[in-house]
Amino acid sequence: MIREVLLLFMVIFAGTGGELCISRAMKSAGEVIDFRPVSLVRFVWLAIRVRWTWIGIGLMAMAFFSLLGMLSIEQVSFVVPVTALSYAAGALGAAVFLREHVSAQRWLGVLIVCVGVTMVWFSKR
Repeated sequence: MIREVLLLFMVIFAGTGGELCISRAMKSAGEVIDFRPVSLVRFVWLAIRVRWTWIGIGLMAMAFFSLLGMLSIEQVSFVVPVTALSYAAGALGAAVFLREHVSAQRWLGVLIVCVGVTMVWFSKR
């Protein structure tokens, strides 16, 4: 039980943290407006020089391997719905870390996801 909770924690928070870091990196790198190969290479070069890109990649790799570990000990029909908690973590992280406005309608959606995850979690026990 402790192993599953630890892996779930890693999947959710490392994955969401990675996505938030990548989002922050892309905002500092700027918007892609020119899709010619030379411009794309220039943008990628700029993006890989941003520290948040590498932190995000590391966190997302950690989340991926945690997901593999979780899938090795739990059923997919449990793992996939429960990892939907990353949507709640993402909304909270966007509001706190990226200072994005999260509307009441989005918070309601997060609440619905959390209720669904709770139902899946307790149906397993």
